[in-house]
Amino acid sequence: MTAAADFQPETDAPETTGADDNETAAVADDAAAPADDTTDADAATAVDDTAEAESAEPAEDGPAGDAASEQTPDEGASGGSDAADVEVDVVEIDVVEVVEDSEVVAAEVIGVAEVVEDGDVVAVEVVDVVVEAAPSADEPWGRVDEDGTVSVREADGWRVVGQYPDGSAEEALAYFERKYNDLASEVTLLEVRHRRGGASASDLRSTARTINGKLDGAAAVGDLASLVARVAALTETLAAESATEAVAAREAVDDAVKARTQLVEKAEALAARDPRTVQWKQATADLNALFDQWQSQQQNGPRLPKSTAQQLWKRFRDARATVDKHRRAFYAELDEAHKGVRDRKTRLVEKAEALAPKGEDGIPAYRELLDQWKTAGRAGKKVDDALWARFKAAGDALYGARIEREAADAEASREKIDLKRALLEEAKAVGDERDIAKARSVLTGIQRRWEEIGRIFPRDTERSLDDELRRVENALRSREDADWKRNDPEQKARANDMTRQLNDAIQKLEDELEAAKKSGDKKAIANATDALEARRTWLKALGG
Repeated sequence: MTAAADFQPETDAPETTGADDNETAAVADDAAAPADDTTDADAATAVDDTAEAESAEPAEDGPAGDAASEQTPDEGASGGSDAADVEVDVVEIDVVEVVEDSEVVAAEVIGVAEVVEDGDVVAVEVVDVVVEAAPSADEPWGRVDEDGTVSVREADGWRVVGQYPDGSAEEALAYFERKYNDLASEVTLLEVRHRRGGASASDLRSTARTINGKLDGAAAVGDLASLVARVAALTETLAAESATEAVAAREAVDDAVKARTQLVEKAEALAARDPRTVQWKQATADLNALFDQWQSQQQNGPRLPKSTAQQLWKRFRDARATVDKHRRAFYAELDEAHKGVRDRKTRLVEKAEALAPKGEDGIPAYRELLDQWKTAGRAGKKVDDALWARFKAAGDALYGARIEREAADAEASREKIDLKRALLEEAKAVGDERDIAKARSVLTGIQRRWEEIGRIFPRDTERSLDDELRRVENALRSREDADWKRNDPEQKARANDMTRQLNDAIQKLEDELEAAKKSGDKKAIANATDALEARRTWLKALGG
């Protein structure tokens, strides 16, 4: 079967005229391209409508139509008057698309001959075309042969998907249609997951590849091509989204590296501190917090490059190891010191407990032990608390004995207190007695009886009563001192001598003042006046 068609250079499509103006065909730009396993839609050449292809009659219109009808490829190749100027090339083309009544039919082109004259294509002749009408939209997607073989309709024909020999044709089709529905459900689910979001584009692309592998040669009956097209369209979209995700992922990794680096630097700063100045409880809490942040970033953050992650972890691990080493050394030294303090305080506790039989008399020795306790140092909170409880209990026993004794003494001192208060009432008469000797005699008797009463308890009450009696004694002693000064012969003699000297000095100053006044010497008058006033004041003080 042959058909002729007009040909225009390069990319212009051929124009044909047939019985129906709606019938057209497209010729491929590159007829020499090798054939592939694509469908009818992948070809890019054209032939005239079916009627012209079967009759091989030249088109009515077109500049090259006559040449194509007058000369065949064989003729152009074998001779003629212009044989030297004509070349004939035969190109094999596998499949083209022909549109007939708005429906695509499959056309298999066996060969195409191009007639070239003087370097220009003057004719194109289709050697043979086999045309197969496209299946109707109402045609079922599957069919069942008599032997139970089930086939699915595809673009390039029917493909066997399996056999169902033990059932009816309807059961056979239903079985393979269910397989198709399962595949369609997977495609739909993939599209829904993409619309809803939440899954990464790379994960969805992996799922799409898996589904596409299932669709390739699937043993199912249905519109498999549409499923393949849907997966292909979604895959193209996911490819663009994957690129965006990759950029975001790189940024997230950079941020994660910065965050991890900050944690490492903080850990290294802790490790670089002087162990003697570190508050290890707080430092340990800080390092644990950094480690918790590291784990959180590792679990919830993006995965870092292996080399970077290992390098950062090595630095962080080394910093933790250094801090732990310093902490262990500090506590080892502290434990050793605590051990020595514990031994010393244990010995102090044993000595304090040994004072218990002495009762109140052991208090002075206990106070000495307490002074040693204060300078012994610390043995750790728990140990210190336990030892101090024992030490305090020993002291409480000693002081408890004294408290019991004082309570008994206070009970016995009630009568003594009343007696001493009665003596204080008698002592008031000492101050009223004008005769100092008699007052002293009364006070002496009171003091003697005061001592005979003895000490009383509590001590505060005793001190209060003693203070009241002491005030009476001090008042009487002041009176005695004043009287002694007045009646002392030696004191009187010294006073008389002083009075005489002052009188002589006053008389002399009066003479000097009188002489100064006569001479009019103001300075001498002033000096004599001041000296005279001073002497008269002293004389008055002496009673003269």
